[in-house]
Amino acid sequence: MSLLISSILIIVGFLLLIKGADWMVSGASSLAKKNNISDLAIGLTIVAFGTSAPELVVNSIASFDHQSDIVFGNVIGSNNFNLFVILGIVGLIFPITVQSTTVWKEIPISFIAIVLLFMLVNGFIFQNGNILSRLDGLLLFLLFLLFLFYVYKQLKTDDTQVEITQKAASNFKIWGFIALGLAGLIFGGKLVVDNAIEIATNYGVSKKIIGLTIIAAGTSLPELVTSVVAAFKKNSDIAMGNIIGSNIFNIFLILSISSFVNPIKYNIAFNTDIFLLMGGTIFLFIGMFTGEKKKLDRWEAGILLTVFIGYTIYLIGNEI
Repeated sequence: MSLLISSILIIVGFLLLIKGADWMVSGASSLAKKNNISDLAIGLTIVAFGTSAPELVVNSIASFDHQSDIVFGNVIGSNNFNLFVILGIVGLIFPITVQSTTVWKEIPISFIAIVLLFMLVNGFIFQNGNILSRLDGLLLFLLFLLFLFYVYKQLKTDDTQVEITQKAASNFKIWGFIALGLAGLIFGGKLVVDNAIEIATNYGVSKKIIGLTIIAAGTSLPELVTSVVAAFKKNSDIAMGNIIGSNIFNIFLILSISSFVNPIKYNIAFNTDIFLLMGGTIFLFIGMFTGEKKKLDRWEAGILLTVFIGYTIYLIGNEI
């Protein structure tokens, strides 16, 4: 496939991602208003699951083909991209202020998921070496179900009252927007990733770097576009819920399903990337915790983005 065709298909993928994200946010917000459900809960579930769909597709295929570096590079790289780049960009557009429950509960859950992943792939729990086995995957999947139950309980106890200021859209229209948004996100993400790999492999880049950078960024584009659109619509809860929810989904759901397809050999070189993810999550928690409002300021968002750019330059520099 020629470079020109690959580039055109990447552009088409971007357009699908942008429009798909717009439909997704519109449908999810309408659903939240119609059912008197908080935007944060919708962001943590429907939007997070939808924007994690590209990771699920890519990882399932990579695991089936025994491409372990792609599997781990995609998930760990996507989570770092979500945390450092997407929150960095969104925070620079508008400082992110969210419900305090996100700071006290969802961000720590995300951190626990990271620590658990580190312990599993380094053999500290089941002592099966540097492999994410099906037993490890089962534990992650059970925790994913527990997380869904937690979100369900949040819905039942959520006292947020949503003021409906316009005529509610029909269920058909709402779910139509969500379905079209999901389709655009999935197909757009696949076009971007497939053709980016096509271009990158021609330059002899390793699978680890491709997984951590191009594929991770490509499969995170739905989160990026969805969160930016949500930020412009002044909907911080969907933006933050989408990122934190996606990071939890990626570890608990995406990696568990990947391990069910095939046990995945872990490259300990990814430990550095996991430590980076741990550090970024701690920084986010502290940043959102300090001050009267639970807010990520522009200067904190700038630090997140700068750290990621510096680390990416370091990775590529070592590869060259």
